[in-house]
Amino acid sequence: MRRLFAAAVTAVFAAALAVGAALGIVALLNATPDQPNVPLISYDTAQPGR
Repeated sequence: MRRLFAAAVTAVFAAALAVGAALGIVALLNATPDQPNVPLISYDTAQPGR
């Protein structure tokens, strides 16, 4: 009976750890990095007389 209880506790702990890791990975993937909204290339379109 003691081995069965230890196996059940281990299984519950492993399942909780797997769920926590999965939620942590999803949270990291949903995090948006701070990126400046500055274009790398800009074209001058306002040149009069051309």
